[in-house]
Amino acid sequence: MPPKSQRRTAAATAVQEMEDKRTNNGGTGSPKKSKELTAERHKDKESDFLTLCRKLKVTDEVCDRAWRIWETVLASGDIVPDTNVKHWGVCLFIAGTDLNTMTFTFSELQKNINVNVAYFFNLLKKTDVNMDIVSTKVNTAVSRLENKYDVHLALYQRFERTCTKIYMEAPDVQENLDTDSKSIIRSCWILFLLAKGKVLQMEDDLVISFQLLLCVLEYFIKLSPPALLKGPFKAAVNGLNQPTQTRTSRRNQGRNARPAPKPAETDLRVMEALCKENECNVDEVKNVYLTSFMPFLDSSGLSGSQGIPEVEVFSKQYEELYLKNKDIDARLFLDNDETLQPAKIDMLELERTPRKNHFEEEIVGIPPQTPVRAAMNSIQQLKVILNSASDKPSENLKRYFSNCTVNPSEDVAQRVECLGRAFSDRFALAVGQGCTEIGSQRFTLGIRLYYRVMESMVKSEEERLSVQNFRQVSSKLLNNNAFHTSLLACALEVVTATYGWSPFKSGSTSETDLSFPWILDVFELRAFDFYKVIESFIKVEPSLKRDMIKHLERCEHRIMESIAWRSDSALFELLKQSKEQEGHVDHAEPPSTLNLPLQHNHTAADLYLSPVRSSWKKASSINGSVPQTADNQTAPSAQSQQPPPKTQKSTSLSLFYKKVYRLAYMRLDMLCSHLLKGQPELEPIIWTLFQHTLQNEYELMRDRHLDQIMMSAMYAICKVKNVDLRFKTIVTAYKNLPNTNQETFKRVLIREGQYDSIIVFYNLVFMQKLKTNILQYASTRPPTLSPIPHIPCSPYKFPNSPLKVPGSNNIYISPMMSPTKMTPRTRILVSIGESFGSSEKFHKINQMVSSSERTLKRGLDMSSAPKPLKRLRFDTEGQDEADSSKPTGESKFQQKLAEMTSTRTRMQEQKLKDVADALKRDEK
Repeated sequence: MPPKSQRRTAAATAVQEMEDKRTNNGGTGSPKKSKELTAERHKDKESDFLTLCRKLKVTDEVCDRAWRIWETVLASGDIVPDTNVKHWGVCLFIAGTDLNTMTFTFSELQKNINVNVAYFFNLLKKTDVNMDIVSTKVNTAVSRLENKYDVHLALYQRFERTCTKIYMEAPDVQENLDTDSKSIIRSCWILFLLAKGKVLQMEDDLVISFQLLLCVLEYFIKLSPPALLKGPFKAAVNGLNQPTQTRTSRRNQGRNARPAPKPAETDLRVMEALCKENECNVDEVKNVYLTSFMPFLDSSGLSGSQGIPEVEVFSKQYEELYLKNKDIDARLFLDNDETLQPAKIDMLELERTPRKNHFEEEIVGIPPQTPVRAAMNSIQQLKVILNSASDKPSENLKRYFSNCTVNPSEDVAQRVECLGRAFSDRFALAVGQGCTEIGSQRFTLGIRLYYRVMESMVKSEEERLSVQNFRQVSSKLLNNNAFHTSLLACALEVVTATYGWSPFKSGSTSETDLSFPWILDVFELRAFDFYKVIESFIKVEPSLKRDMIKHLERCEHRIMESIAWRSDSALFELLKQSKEQEGHVDHAEPPSTLNLPLQHNHTAADLYLSPVRSSWKKASSINGSVPQTADNQTAPSAQSQQPPPKTQKSTSLSLFYKKVYRLAYMRLDMLCSHLLKGQPELEPIIWTLFQHTLQNEYELMRDRHLDQIMMSAMYAICKVKNVDLRFKTIVTAYKNLPNTNQETFKRVLIREGQYDSIIVFYNLVFMQKLKTNILQYASTRPPTLSPIPHIPCSPYKFPNSPLKVPGSNNIYISPMMSPTKMTPRTRILVSIGESFGSSEKFHKINQMVSSSERTLKRGLDMSSAPKPLKRLRFDTEGQDEADSSKPTGESKFQQKLAEMTSTRTRMQEQKLKDVADALKRDEK
């Protein structure tokens, strides 16, 4: 072995070779040889900027574009001293991406301007001073880089921890080995990067990437000398009956004497040990091994390898992929390179949720949720739910099928088979051609959930309807193709989102090629049909976790915001039919119903089989006192025995518009709270114009986004009311709203095939269409204001997981689990991040809370305003921030108890007042 002074790391060697290649031929992966910058053309630019451009081999066009961007940023006056070079790097990245002339990799750029990933992305966002510098193309490239970096970082950190449990730094017994654990670990990581780049098209898939990493680890463990292995891995390798290979034995026997690792189907001991250590499903990892990793080994000539592969060979192959993709050199993780170090805030330390302990049990620490652990836990939870389910209809579901007028069993089976093939093929196309079987496995999970939810839906209809009506409704519903396709799509969206769950984005699902609405494209399913099943799906499947319920709600919101408004949507046909039936301006949902509570008693049968409802349906039906027929038609009350008018409306369309109105107002209210705090009177006026547009000028929504209409309405009203509010200010505040995308205001449809900014849309389209209506708000007789929508809480019941009290460190509120039926007020249990120790203290809490509630009900005055809630925050000692005393023993407990009881009392007061206000509105 050469002395350390003569050795260089593989990554450092590769970087140097890359620089040599770029010096000689202008950059590997470039479509053509880069030209030197023209000195005369760039004499007006700073010399240091030109030096950076030459190092990165950029073209004249990229240099000019980047300099113009820099001048715009410089004019804003937001430049921090001594950061010019960093800003120049950002400008060059933007220019190179926009012009599709990227002559440098992202890691090269980082090295030359000396920034890490997080700093670069934050700087890029600040560079977009006028909202027109960073294009949607650049945003897409940045999003791809961020996702890829997050996945690589999570995988490498997991890889490091796993390797410390597999390999010893030095063997217990000194043997004459020709390798060491560090060399094996380096080779393993680089071979994984190469396999990931060649096998997976969707490289930001955390789950499949991690499963592939376990396959690579298993391959190297079987090739490693047992003397370097720890615990169960050493025992697993020894169990393979492979002779220990030392340098001496290799000299005597030759390299061919060592047998290759056994394939996964013949020996799973090493893989099982790895999966057990990492809480991963063995069958899924084995499937990745057989369908993806083994073909990769064959194609790379490594399937018959009898020793640790030489790292230089596949390091060069990986380098070719890296230079082609122009992104991150993940080999630098091995050297702890500063460009790939995470931000100072620990990315892996997610918020911990305390779990309930038995009174006498010692508190058990909960390990931090790393991204990989969180993903594995999410998948495991789903599998536990579906373990008892079948991928065939249950006997009970078969009975429902047989009782239908036309038995749908054959159609259901054929539909499942056809959609299964489509799903697996499209999954392999998105993820990788070797991943067809993985797609089939996930489809099987979706089928189990599909049949499970279908049975629950039909059972709920059976409980709701009479025998005769149930047979009629179930026959129609179970023979409805749109219902079945939507239900299966929703089940598969749950499975796909579970595997794509991303803790990098605060518990959301990561934006990948499989993200919603991918499943709609696979099944060629109309978004408006899919929306009909979401609410019923959530209601009948109680095992859905809070994150998944929020994800499905977000899917529903995306449909209402934009997807349902695409040109090929069924929504416009329904609106057209409704307008033709009425013979005048269409009212999909009368504004007069906006301030009424939204009814959440619709079922899937109501939306799929009851296309019409009587417009004379009274608001009194909201409280459930009016009986309903099988097709969800409300019977007239005794007080209003009048024939229904001819005008009828689609139930699904009416509910859709109700939800759209409420979503639209919530978005507007959030935006106004940022921008118009000093002019609260403008919000109802803006809402009136917004609601008028959605109701009467809905063609403006075609192939556009709900928020585009909202921002235009806000700007228009502020304009006629002489309020100085610019679009730049609006979009700056808009970016801070949840679930927003810069493309919403940067790329708006102007006319067919032409897109431009929100300002151009307002001037050329929105204002021209609504000029007359907008000017009315400046007159002495403005239009009547639209009612403010009644904004309810989420109709969905979340699982019984502890909820953290805002502003607190370790205080959680969770419902008390009990087999007996309890009233809502007795189901509340305060849970703190420590055990109280005895049941008597819990009884004392319940007694004090019950006493305070009785006092509250006797003395409640509906006209009195509740006192503002005081935020409680306890430190580890259980001390309130506002109190410097440190009580101990029972007094400390009593202080906590009193403060929590006071907070809960005020919450109850506010809740009862809200209920009273709602009842008053209903009585009116």
